Amino acid sequence: MALRITIDCIACGACQFACPNDAVRGGVRLYSIIGRNCNECRGQFDAPQCVEACPVDCIVPRLLPV
Repeated sequence: MALRITIDCIACGACQFACPNDAVRGGVRLYSIIGRNCNECRGQFDAPQCVEACPVDCIVPRLLPV
């Protein structure tokens, strides 16, 4: 399951620089995560690097439709 960035994003860019999978894309008002590129850093780190880098804790699990 991939992650997503909420509207609380302040577009600081910390998550984009921290992502080892090139899954984060910058936007004018907020950033977004490309789901097909995001593996939540499994096998690379103990925790998703974007979550660790985010100063406002706006990166959360993406809920899949039931």
